[in-house]
Amino acid sequence: MGGANEKTRLEDVVPVPAETKSTDTGYTITENTVINIRDEVAAGIAELLAGLLRPATGYELPIINGSTRGSSSGISLRLDGAPSDVGEQGYRMQVNPSGVKIRANKSAGLFAGVQTLRQLLPPAIESETEQSVEWTVSGGHIRDYPRFDYRGAHLDVARHFFGVDAVKQYVDYLAQYKVNYLHLHLTDDQGWRIEIDRWPNLTDEGADSEVGGTAGGYYTKEEYIELVEYAQDRFITVIPEIDMPGHTGAALESYAELNCDGEKRPEDTGVNVGDTSLCVDKEVTYEFVNDVIKEVAEMTPGPYLHVGGDEAHILSDEEYNTFMDRVIPMVLEHGKQPIGWHQVLGANPPTKTITQYWYPGRDAPEVAAAAKEGHEIISSPASRAYLDMNYNDQDGVGQDWAGNTSVKDSYSWDPGTFVDGVNESSIKGPETALWTEFVETVDDIEYMIFPRLPAIAELGWSPKKKPPGSNFGSASPLKARVGISKR
Repeated sequence: MGGANEKTRLEDVVPVPAETKSTDTGYTITENTVINIRDEVAAGIAELLAGLLRPATGYELPIINGSTRGSSSGISLRLDGAPSDVGEQGYRMQVNPSGVKIRANKSAGLFAGVQTLRQLLPPAIESETEQSVEWTVSGGHIRDYPRFDYRGAHLDVARHFFGVDAVKQYVDYLAQYKVNYLHLHLTDDQGWRIEIDRWPNLTDEGADSEVGGTAGGYYTKEEYIELVEYAQDRFITVIPEIDMPGHTGAALESYAELNCDGEKRPEDTGVNVGDTSLCVDKEVTYEFVNDVIKEVAEMTPGPYLHVGGDEAHILSDEEYNTFMDRVIPMVLEHGKQPIGWHQVLGANPPTKTITQYWYPGRDAPEVAAAAKEGHEIISSPASRAYLDMNYNDQDGVGQDWAGNTSVKDSYSWDPGTFVDGVNESSIKGPETALWTEFVETVDDIEYMIFPRLPAIAELGWSPKKKPPGSNFGSASPLKARVGISKR
């Protein structure tokens, strides 16, 4: 990173924009700068921008609803004037000595343009206190839009629980790099993290611990809705995951009737997987699952609900298929499109079911066959996109079962072609995953995701112009703008 007053080049934005053209003269934000909007649709985005800029600059930065003409200097946010080819998530930005103009077709694109402006300012703009810096934006033109409409990031809050403020911070990080889906892994063997009215023991008994035996926690319905709305304000859609039929130890601890032997399962504070399952032969199991799906769907305005579906090792194929044949239709009946880890394909679900690929390697014939049948694929190979994997042998924060994953590894793959036999037309987009068996604090989260999350965000947003990772050199925009994590 450069000094406090050093300007960031347009091409150093992460994710790198689709098209940039630099000029010699840019724009400097001063005490006379105003933020111009033309309609109330842009007002919320203008407020977010002002809230970002005011602390570090110390400027008033009033928001004016009207024409930029007559204002001495300004940042203009408008939902017109963008080329049609930037779509609903793209934008056009022009910077010259008179101001910054961001144009988009939809609010999501306008928000993306604001995140680019944020990166073009000196890093001190992130300070919460006033800084003595020249707030100059490099001059030029950007036309930008995403390669994939879906760019996700997963956070496991079940193995170790992270409260509302921590998840909001995670959302802010995602927004900065134009990630637009947050996959929240809400339930597992070690904890149930979402309040369900009809099954109160899930949080009364199933949420009070986590890996290692420390205190866990859960989100009330009000807190979950608060998180969803916070993400929505930043154009991020929350995807809740209720993992089943395996990874259900916390539910089995909470209700004896969900166990085949009618006995509550002991509290689980370890890290083993695959040794739990809801009892697929009991009707109460499906009453429970339907109630949970119904309540979670009602709290979640986004279109998706993730049912997990992996590592149900103690079930036979027939038992697993019986369960999924009952559960997948429930998700659809409650108005959501189901997503499952790619093992769900074994149950031959309807093609509307999205599958999330997570194995480390490229050979997955069942996924390739599903793609040919019409299933969409979310690409999350553990060897590239699992951010709980250690960077190197000396790291010690995360895991290494899928191998060490360097920053270059995360940057040197193609989400559109990683799985053999799957064409890019079947790929919904990439998604990072952060499992938290050994990730205990917000500091741990930050260390594990930076800069690998921005790397994968760039693969999801930026055009495919070169072989993956070919520009990962000493002058890589990713390295220059984000930096390489060190412990």
